[in-house]
Amino acid sequence: MKRDYFSNSSKDGHRQPADQQGGSCIALIDARFLVWLAQHTQSGPKQDALNRYGIVHFLTGALAHAGLDVSIKRIYWYSEENESMDVDGQIVRKVLSHDTDGGISLLKSLGQDLRRLAESRACDHVLLATDDERFLSGIDDAQLAGLQVHILADDAASNMQQLHQTDPGWGRLMSQADRRVVVQSKSLAEMLQSAASKELPQVQEDPQVVKDSITDVIVSWWDDEPEDRRDELRDALHISRGIPQEVDRQLLLRMRHRLTRALTLPEKKLLREIFRAVALGTHLQDPSGPVDSAASSSLIDEPN
Repeated sequence: MKRDYFSNSSKDGHRQPADQQGGSCIALIDARFLVWLAQHTQSGPKQDALNRYGIVHFLTGALAHAGLDVSIKRIYWYSEENESMDVDGQIVRKVLSHDTDGGISLLKSLGQDLRRLAESRACDHVLLATDDERFLSGIDDAQLAGLQVHILADDAASNMQQLHQTDPGWGRLMSQADRRVVVQSKSLAEMLQSAASKELPQVQEDPQVVKDSITDVIVSWWDDEPEDRRDELRDALHISRGIPQEVDRQLLLRMRHRLTRALTLPEKKLLREIFRAVALGTHLQDPSGPVDSAASSSLIDEPN
């Protein structure tokens, strides 16, 4: 029985199934983003060992569902982790942690590979898995050189108008794609975890340690923001009791890397409350106070 891996909304309205395009494809995968794409709607520990053996088949099916009859020649896998798995047709590129350099090493490594593929016309299509809008100019250059560049996304890309409102940076990146290749996060997670051993009992963490980690991440992020951006966020927080989704998303990603797992629902609420306190300058007044779940809700509905 055929499994429904991909969302029916992955084909945009103006792209008909009959518009089938063939050729060769090379995938450039930001491992950090792919893990987020698979697990951002889930709680629990991060999967340590990812199954990369099934990824070619999975991505080929996603491309076909988006109207692209292409064969994936090779995958470049950009990872912050020390990868021990050797998979035929996959090249691992080691990059620095996003918390270390803000994604600069990823930007340089993946961007250079995209440029060289375009210059040599090594393939007809590139499948890109990233949410960093700093790749916009590189994608544009590759497209002008004749490559078709497609971007992997979840169901958020099926409603571009809403995506532009809730996450403008990712929306701009998605708009640049020749095709938005939409996959269901749950199916992607199942594929990446299919080679994993049985789930281990979850070790209880000290809530204060988690809270301190959340505070450290938020303060570090806030300190790195320019003053005009801070003023803009403060104004938004005075108007609404939630926090902007693009900020929420960035902080959740940083916490996943810090704790090597997704935050639980109460921890997500705590993160949003601490962010409000840091932004408004009140986080030192009552560091152990209770979390107001209403105040910690996002400006729009957030996946738990």
